[in-house]
Amino acid sequence: MNFLAHLKLSGDHDNIMLGNFIADHIKGNKIYHLPQEVIDGIMLHRKIDFYTDNHPEFIKSRERLYEKYHKYAGVIMDVFYDHFLAKNWDDYSDLSLNSFTSYSYGVLLKNYLILPKRTKKILPILILNNWLSSYKDFSGLRKTFNVISKRASFKTNFNYVVDDLIVDYDKYEEEFKKFFPDISDFIETQLNILYPDTPSKNIIIKNKHLKISNTKKKVKKRWYFFFSKREN
Repeated sequence: MNFLAHLKLSGDHDNIMLGNFIADHIKGNKIYHLPQEVIDGIMLHRKIDFYTDNHPEFIKSRERLYEKYHKYAGVIMDVFYDHFLAKNWDDYSDLSLNSFTSYSYGVLLKNYLILPKRTKKILPILILNNWLSSYKDFSGLRKTFNVISKRASFKTNFNYVVDDLIVDYDKYEEEFKKFFPDISDFIETQLNILYPDTPSKNIIIKNKHLKISNTKKKVKKRWYFFFSKREN
């Protein structure tokens, strides 16, 4: 569920961003119909998940929720960490959060035809509610967990999860601020292996290299036009 983090942890590479975003909606090795860079993004996503699940700060955060939420503590922490990334965005990027999310929506729309069915299903909700930017506010978090609860195939008890965040807010934020530079360094190393000739495009923190051509309004217009055309 940490869509924002996976997009951010892609450097300045659209196809890596695309693969990183859709990876949870593709099972096993059913990936070889996709362009190689998208496959690389999927594999990077899996490395991010493994690294995150085994990072000591993330483990501390997750264990605080485990007694109440059991195996869903990790899902909750993914959203919590996206909240802290959005809230502290200016510490990690010279590009505004709104500009970055608009660019990300544009990448997804541009590649709509190759998106997995599950990605196509959530994309309207994601864009029309500006889900990626809404993480930074408690109201947006509550809405996010409400959507997860409604769409989940399992019974959730997420009604009070934001209240649980607030109780230990400073602890979670401190743990995130220790975690994010570590995973950024890890991903930069991975991207430098994939793209040794363009190190400036592999930078995660303080990334100045994305060229923004779409405002949020333009992305929404493209969205409405594209899907109204498909329906006709």
